[in-house]
Amino acid sequence: MSSPAPSFTPVPAHVPAHVRPFQSSWLARAGWLLLFIYLVYAMASLDFSWTRFVAGLEHGAKFISRMFPPDFTRWDLLVKGMAESLQMAVLASFIGVIISLPLGLLAARNLMPGFITWPVRVIIIACRSYNPVIVAIVAVKAVGFGALAGIIALTVASVGFVAKLFAEAIEEISMKQIEAVRATGASFGGVVIFGVLPQVMFRFIGFAAYETDANLRNSTLVGIVGAGGIGGTLFAAFQRFDYDFVFAIVLTIIALIMLGELLQIGVKKVFRQ
Repeated sequence: MSSPAPSFTPVPAHVPAHVRPFQSSWLARAGWLLLFIYLVYAMASLDFSWTRFVAGLEHGAKFISRMFPPDFTRWDLLVKGMAESLQMAVLASFIGVIISLPLGLLAARNLMPGFITWPVRVIIIACRSYNPVIVAIVAVKAVGFGALAGIIALTVASVGFVAKLFAEAIEEISMKQIEAVRATGASFGGVVIFGVLPQVMFRFIGFAAYETDANLRNSTLVGIVGAGGIGGTLFAAFQRFDYDFVFAIVLTIIALIMLGELLQIGVKKVFRQ
């Protein structure tokens, strides 16, 4: 015996306005209108026009045509610059993670009182407020040209990013495990080691791997202002109009970033096992 066919309630032809799905209010419409007006105003004030855009495409095509074929004959400069950028990224990530661990713990509102978390969060926000290039300019003025200024700039950026993620990860942990460890009479350090870290360790490793990848990219930027790395080589090539060598540097950077992505995937697989 076949089962009866399911019955469907017909939808009325006219649905009242107050029960229509996705019905926008007049306030939302006014907000969209104000956003559109502001976009038009911003494009006009920034001298954005279709003519300039088309002309820019033409100039960009000429510039790209001058980059072919890439010139890898000066491979010694490539290797030296990329090695320095890699060293800067690894050192800055390591130092940044070491600093971020206690800062993230002190900034977690489920473990610390407010008079501790807020000052620490202000420090984290200050580290995250400025682009690494701006910090690199200040560092170059302070310690001079070279990789040290780049390491300082990337470390500050790492603390601003990783410490915030550490604090948010700690705030999302289960407090039941924390209470269980506290019930054994463990000290605060024991609570952190046996109650907090086991719940967030894998995420911490992911944050550290991602920040290393980000520092590898940012090392190119800080090098442009004299903070070491492949960015200085890239900027010098632009000044000499060696666009074929510029393209070789760009391809090398892409290859190194892809290698870092593969290593990051491999590290995650190892720690999942």
